[in-house]
Amino acid sequence: MQMPEPDPDILRRKAAIVAHLEDILPRGAVISEPEEVRAYECDALTAYRCPPLAVVLPASTAEVSAVLELCHREGVPVVPRGSGTSLAGGALPTADCVLLGVARLNQVLETDYENRFIRVQTGRTNLSVTGAVEADGFFYAPDPSSQLACAIAGNIAMNSGGAHCLKYGVTTNNLLGVTLVLMDGTVVELGGAHLDAAGYDLLGVICGSEGQLGVVTEATLRILRKPEGARPVLIGFDSSEVAGACVSDIIKAGLLPVAIEFMDGPSIRACEDFARAGYPDVEALLIVEVEGSETEIDEQLARISDIARRHAPRELRESRSAAESALIWKGRKAAFGAMGQIADYICLDGVIPVSELPYVLRRITELTAEYGLGVANVFHAGDGNLHPLLLYDANAPGDLEKAEALGADILRLCVEVGGCLTGEHGVGVEKRDLMSHQYGPDDLEAQLRVKDVFDPDWLLNPAKVFPLAASESRRRRAAAPVA
Repeated sequence: MQMPEPDPDILRRKAAIVAHLEDILPRGAVISEPEEVRAYECDALTAYRCPPLAVVLPASTAEVSAVLELCHREGVPVVPRGSGTSLAGGALPTADCVLLGVARLNQVLETDYENRFIRVQTGRTNLSVTGAVEADGFFYAPDPSSQLACAIAGNIAMNSGGAHCLKYGVTTNNLLGVTLVLMDGTVVELGGAHLDAAGYDLLGVICGSEGQLGVVTEATLRILRKPEGARPVLIGFDSSEVAGACVSDIIKAGLLPVAIEFMDGPSIRACEDFARAGYPDVEALLIVEVEGSETEIDEQLARISDIARRHAPRELRESRSAAESALIWKGRKAAFGAMGQIADYICLDGVIPVSELPYVLRRITELTAEYGLGVANVFHAGDGNLHPLLLYDANAPGDLEKAEALGADILRLCVEVGGCLTGEHGVGVEKRDLMSHQYGPDDLEAQLRVKDVFDPDWLLNPAKVFPLAASESRRRRAAAPVA
């Protein structure tokens, strides 16, 4: 089949924009060849793809500012990108955009152990932040499963959490300050190395804003002393509902483990085949970790074990060595990769009250049966942050659409039981048209007005977060000539 000829006007505009970008950035920082920009056509939500007009890889706040100032002047949309690990399409390009990657912004700028903070450029990976301070007995608490690869920029954009967020909180609880570049190139500082800042909580507005309001180039992060010790226990059950009830009882008892992770039968078997972690052959598994002195650990695990025994577990096994603990967590951290070897999947992240776990897990099983698809559940049970993996075949006609419809039903279920659409992956493109299920017209209008203030021309990360009709209407209105 003969392909249509490219539009000459589009080609001329692209050439002009690329030339301008090459004028303001160092050699090698601009990528524009079609076969090269294709590497950036999607993030970890690979079902959706679109090559950008061009890609830029700045290495400093000044270079980011120059790029945004140019794109603002030329009316070119910009899509910020961390490491491309977003599971919600948060870094999906549009065909007319410049994709701004922060991978070269990867330096540690300052470390202060007395005041317990580290300042880094935001292209630095999550795990490498702890790597920079662990020899001195400190760590950075948020630990997404993708922490080996995901960037601090994306963690801030999506307010990422991780397995240990039950005790230590998510990104917003560990973020002290940012350097933010607005769409017109203006550089602003929010927060800092102190506990709190005067005035409006603009730092709270930026964390979780999904690249809609500006590009964060530097971050001041809270670091913590390593605990004296930590130890997990594996608890296996015959059903997901019973495991969910056990989680609810642990929380109701007033215990605060550092993590409570849940895995169901399909995810247990996939992880065991992949990581050989020594998981039992059960239909539901909890990994509950506590920390403190040896006496504290023993006392907490004894109470947790007593609660678990009321639910007739098939297996109850405490880790007895650092090597065994590492293996237990290796299995859990490998879950998404392990499932990817079995099938294509969409990973959700709806949040529910912990008390609703048994009911919601049962309904997820019923819904997947109705759609004729498989599901694997692996998630942060302690704070009700679900991660159903909806299994489908990307090569089977109609399977992706069924998975999307199933995902929408599950997320609506989360809202209906008193939860919300997203716990840490963000809205992105995946959930944008479900926002009206959680928020009324006035609530959405208030959020749109915040975007108006920071990015009045609606050029930053277009077609994300808000229902598409609303955001496109805003963008057209901003682009319309003044009468």
